[in-house]
Amino acid sequence: MEKYFIDNNSDKLILFFTGWGCDEHEFAHLKTATDVLLLYNYVDLNFYFDFSKYKEINLIAFSAGVFVASVLDYNFSINKKIAISGNPYLFDEELGLSKSLQDILYNITEDNADEFTRKYLIKTEDEYKNFHISNRTPDSCQIEFDALKKLYNANKHKIKNIFDIAFIGADDPLFKPSMQKNFYGDKLKLIENARHNMFFRIQSYEDILNCNIK
Repeated sequence: MEKYFIDNNSDKLILFFTGWGCDEHEFAHLKTATDVLLLYNYVDLNFYFDFSKYKEINLIAFSAGVFVASVLDYNFSINKKIAISGNPYLFDEELGLSKSLQDILYNITEDNADEFTRKYLIKTEDEYKNFHISNRTPDSCQIEFDALKKLYNANKHKIKNIFDIAFIGADDPLFKPSMQKNFYGDKLKLIENARHNMFFRIQSYEDILNCNIK
């Protein structure tokens, strides 16, 4: 996987597992006074970073990043663990992405990416104007998708429900809210009038950590 580090000379760190097809550009609008280690492009589960200086580490995982975060081993304590728009059982027919949705995701191209965004990620044109996209290519995303399926099959026995709280859009067409309720129980918070991507509603990483997503 790849990483992008935001250095604010802080003794606190946010470890952010982004979603499939993402990079740092998609979240560049999020403000914070803490350091951020942003992870993306899950062609493998390997990354190196020195966590030793931090007095507090919080974990945020989005979409496919929820699976990745749930199978890794951590040799440090984590203060808060928050899932957004995802389930560790990424390719499970009920809890995760159905086979038909997997086919749709795998076949996103430059020609249909805009249509996919409007249908699955956001709801209105105002949301679309505030939606930040990554600089990843469709080919890069397809390679990552193939890698994720292999990683899932090899590591699903390691999945742990590590999250303290989970947010899901009440109208998320990718991860069925009813199924997420079955998995997360009282930890799940539904965000009304939201589809899969709700980051355009969020101003800072602290909004997420403080559960201030509306």
